[in-house]
Amino acid sequence: MGGDPGMDESGPLRSTTVLITGATSGIGKATALGLAGMGARVAITGRDRERTEGAAREIRAVGGGDVDVFVADLSSQAEVRRLADEVLQRLPRIDVLINNVGGYWDNRHVTADGLERTFALNHLAPFLLTNLLLDRLKQSSPARVVTVSSNAQRIGRIDFDDLQGETSYSGSRAYDQSKLANLLFSYELARRLQGDGVTANALHPGVVSTSFGAEDPGRIQRLFVPFFRPLMKTPAQGAATSIHLASSPDLENVTGLYFANSKAKNSSERSHDLSAATRLWKVSDELVSPSRPRGSTRR
Repeated sequence: MGGDPGMDESGPLRSTTVLITGATSGIGKATALGLAGMGARVAITGRDRERTEGAAREIRAVGGGDVDVFVADLSSQAEVRRLADEVLQRLPRIDVLINNVGGYWDNRHVTADGLERTFALNHLAPFLLTNLLLDRLKQSSPARVVTVSSNAQRIGRIDFDDLQGETSYSGSRAYDQSKLANLLFSYELARRLQGDGVTANALHPGVVSTSFGAEDPGRIQRLFVPFFRPLMKTPAQGAATSIHLASSPDLENVTGLYFANSKAKNSSERSHDLSAATRLWKVSDELVSPSRPRGSTRR
């Protein structure tokens, strides 16, 4: 990492630049607040400029340092590419990339690229953004890629015959698939980055009380979340593992693992399927190719 772990408590990350996607609210903003409080230079992304600037003001008030603001809708590949270009222009180094952005939609929505929104935002956006920023991460090594998954990965299945939910769609199934895809991506990335000075780990933040899924909630969310909300983690509690993976000096050389409550945990058997990971990487690479006809999901 850019900073010296042994320095004073007021700024253990004072030489560290962290880019966090989806950081205008919830876990993402709480992660940014926590890391800014440790002295990191924080860069955040959001879809809405006013909300993103508002979050940046809150983070500056805590950290007292600079906060870089990037506005992009990461469900659009053109926006991901524009974001990457802006990041590379404005951030001379990236010590930590936190792929935090994600969403849940009970009904099937299609992006500007003709792709199912859950798969596009939760998996393809971090896949594409990470790959576009990899050279900068390597130049900044030792560096870290942290991807926010979910315990939903345990029941997720990658349906290569219907990745986009065109034949049969279920909001929960699409979400579970995307969270398993996060792990397959993270583990494969860790394998590909061996020896490059960049680690890749994933995490489950816990069940957190946020507005997650509020745009198009499922029946279970509408009926049960209000009752269970008092038992859920706060955003700050949910951000603890992301902050740990981004900042702990003990994890500088730790890669290819899954964490919950800031401890390494076993993930599902499917998440360790090497052939599925290789196939998903290839399919994802094709789906984010600039030459792929927009609106086509053919592989």
